[in-house]
Amino acid sequence: MEFEFATTVVDEASAHILVPTIGPSDKHLDYLLSRSPVFYNPRMKMNRDMAVLALRVFGRGQTEGLSICEPMSGTGVRAIRMAKEVEKTEKVIIGDLSPTAVRLASRNVELNGLSGIVRVRNLEANLLLTLHSSPGQRFDYVDLDPFGSPASFLDSAVRALKRRGLIGVTATDMAPLCGAHPQPCLRKYGGSPLHTEYCREVALRLLLGALVSASARGDRAARIVFSCSLDHYVRAYAVLEHRSVEASKAFRDMGYILHCPKCLDRRVIQDIREIGSAKCKECGGTMLIGGPMWIGLLSDPSFCKEMMREAELCGMIDKRLQQLLRLIHDESTYGPTFFRVDGVADLLNLPSAPLNQVLEGLREEGYSACRTHFHASGVKTDASISVLKRILWEQRARGLGG
Repeated sequence: MEFEFATTVVDEASAHILVPTIGPSDKHLDYLLSRSPVFYNPRMKMNRDMAVLALRVFGRGQTEGLSICEPMSGTGVRAIRMAKEVEKTEKVIIGDLSPTAVRLASRNVELNGLSGIVRVRNLEANLLLTLHSSPGQRFDYVDLDPFGSPASFLDSAVRALKRRGLIGVTATDMAPLCGAHPQPCLRKYGGSPLHTEYCREVALRLLLGALVSASARGDRAARIVFSCSLDHYVRAYAVLEHRSVEASKAFRDMGYILHCPKCLDRRVIQDIREIGSAKCKECGGTMLIGGPMWIGLLSDPSFCKEMMREAELCGMIDKRLQQLLRLIHDESTYGPTFFRVDGVADLLNLPSAPLNQVLEGLREEGYSACRTHFHASGVKTDASISVLKRILWEQRARGLGG
């Protein structure tokens, strides 16, 4: 037997790989995956799809071949897909601390005919990245996709990137990031979370804040090009400029979100000295304070549009992926937080209104408004909570009158 565990052949997009067999069991899939000798999560396919799309868009602007590093590779599926689906890929170095994972990834590289492009190393992630931190050894793209928090790898990843290199980062420790465990979040990401209806957006902004801070420590300025929240994780992409002046400017988009749990009002501030008494201006309640975190735009609209175009070009016809990219593009020009229409309606003891009807009502009054990918009943808008409440009351009254 080639391995001391049973394997199954899996096809994911262009990749043809061996993965550990997970037999029938009454245990939850997450439990079974965590006990697997080499980690492979089929539910992260869309994450890998987006990595391919982002790298294809990034590669269009490069004049030379791409060098890529994935320091926590598992089965190697992500690296194999990037090597096969991103035409400018020239060199890929992947690593894993597990010798078993390295053997399986090496076999998968052979199965896909990529031995001349993809090199597998049995090294801890930070060590692998540090070995490539000097000029001439750095990468065009580094992909961090750990099981849990990427915080301890950010500094090494930043140092291993070339000038104007691209970094992709995943965080799956959603309990701390969404406010269930505030202290670990503060320790890892340098900011306090908010346990609110828009906590997943806050989670993403905390991850971005940590990435911007790590970049600045290395005299790099992080330009956010794409980010999202999906399933059990948040994901971000940024291009890093090697300029200390620009790194300082990036902190202009760091700040705090103040949230009133009583009336659902919220404020965004840049300087903590602006907080004052932290009393809500709408109802006088005590506001919760989250941050520091990234309060700038979550994605670049043009980069989103190019990802949508690449999805068409390479035949990614998954409807969920296409809808996700459209929503992220549409909301990419909006600032922090969103309103959950069903949550606001509950606060008012009203039945939840149809989302399209609420969007139309906001636009009729001159406000910008769109759906958000963070939640099915979420609305991004420049209107205040008082405006949204009034519109819900008025629409309810019209409905009763009809």
